[in-house]
Amino acid sequence: MAVLRLIFRDAFARDFGVALWDGTRIRAASGERFVLRVNSSAALRVALTPPLDLAAGRAFGAGLLEVDGDLESAVDALFVARNAMGPFDLFRLVRLLRRLPKATPPPLREAKLRGRMHSRSRDRAAIGFHYDQPIAFYRSFLDREMIYSCAYWDEGIETLDAAQSAKIEYTLRKLRLTPGERLLDIGCGWGALVVHAARQGAQALGITLSRLQYEEAGRRIAEAGLTDRARVELRDYRELRGEEFDKIVSIGMFEHVGRARFGDYFRAAYAALRAGGLFLNHAIADQSGGRGERGGGFLGRFIFPDGEVVDVPASLKAAEAAGFEVRDVENLREHYTKTVRAWLANLDRNCNDAIAAAGERSYQLWRLYLAGSAQGFNTGRIGVHQSLLAKPDSAGHVTLPPTRRDLYVSL
Repeated sequence: MAVLRLIFRDAFARDFGVALWDGTRIRAASGERFVLRVNSSAALRVALTPPLDLAAGRAFGAGLLEVDGDLESAVDALFVARNAMGPFDLFRLVRLLRRLPKATPPPLREAKLRGRMHSRSRDRAAIGFHYDQPIAFYRSFLDREMIYSCAYWDEGIETLDAAQSAKIEYTLRKLRLTPGERLLDIGCGWGALVVHAARQGAQALGITLSRLQYEEAGRRIAEAGLTDRARVELRDYRELRGEEFDKIVSIGMFEHVGRARFGDYFRAAYAALRAGGLFLNHAIADQSGGRGERGGGFLGRFIFPDGEVVDVPASLKAAEAAGFEVRDVENLREHYTKTVRAWLANLDRNCNDAIAAAGERSYQLWRLYLAGSAQGFNTGRIGVHQSLLAKPDSAGHVTLPPTRRDLYVSL
């Protein structure tokens, strides 16, 4: 109790409750948003021993700590409390933690990658760790088409299915995709955008490093009867082999590239795009004022190994250095807050299916990951930007209308 009071100070039990392993129950002074369950006398020592980000996630994933109720609010309360602690508070915390018993939490599914950071083999292993979980696990929280990126909650849209369909249509509209054009989707997921583009008459190629995504996307293309206009390949963005496309799109893949490889990424896209063509790059961005988050800690060990989220100027500078012209940048941060909250609600509603597919510990880790993501987007620590980039032809021309009015015609 002394540890918890030190961490939360005046916020302790103000709008959340505490339940200890021995039956002790502290109720909130006002409306109880959540209950923090400390399930072992060693739980706080495990969770708060540096590195804190990794340790807290491990304690939560192992069930030593649990949250009943609003998990996003719990993450926010812990985030605020941690940032408010000064050096003397940390000194007192260490002394208190030493009085608690030690414990070794049970093993969790952790990424242990080898080789040079963002080499092709290591990138393939990192992508496999995250995306090659059973498809049934992703189905437990994603929409009907399994689109694993920020949805677009246009006016009047109330469901995740409709918001994800709107996102794809909005994205293709930004690209001004027309029938007969060749489209490349870098990091195509389970193929939803490729299928949509092919249905609009485009010749669409999706590439991914995930074998399970490749197999599922191929199945969907065949099921839709679109094998003459759409295909998916297991291919790295660095292996485009001189092909040329009218339009290129990448949604939610840029976070896996890494700052050191930005030049390779944008140069590969530039080389694959015809003169006058457009490239839409959709990516999570750091908005904290720092240098971004690299693939360590909780996310790097349990969720997104080697992932790196950087600020928008860094990505745009690299794009311009490769030859692209920046034509439009839109932050959809609030849309991602709503999307991740919908995923978390689905995951909790379908918890039995998720646990059957991936296990109890993975389910708990992903709950924490989604709640933390919602908190990050909601508070503005991170955003998600769609950057429309152009490759002007020799006369400086780009395939764009004179205004943005066409983007806002009803979807």
